[in-house]
Amino acid sequence: MKTIALQEKFNLFTEQWSPKIIAELNGQQVKIAKIEGEFVWHKHDNEDELFMVIEGEMEMHYRDSVEVVKPGEIIVVPRGVEHKPVTKSETKILLFEPASTLNTGNVNNERTKTDLSKI
Repeated sequence: MKTIALQEKFNLFTEQWSPKIIAELNGQQVKIAKIEGEFVWHKHDNEDELFMVIEGEMEMHYRDSVEVVKPGEIIVVPRGVEHKPVTKSETKILLFEPASTLNTGNVNNERTKTDLSKI
């Protein structure tokens, strides 16, 4: 039961689009990631996802709209909603989602991460 310093955890890795688990509770995982550019269109049929921008700025693209998420803000993507995170520069995010959530949802490609590390 120790505090978790987010910036210290971000300093432990450089790769982008590769979430790291920093905590677990009640079947949920708290993850951090560095992202830049465009991700893939995808959806999660059974899980909601919470994104919080720690540093930088992220656009959450939906098929019919775009929401801008700034530092200190969160956005929840409901299950079944197709979405695509996009950033113009490296952005640090925190994710809160069920442990069963695959980062690319219904898409399996080179960005799919099935074996996340805990840091």
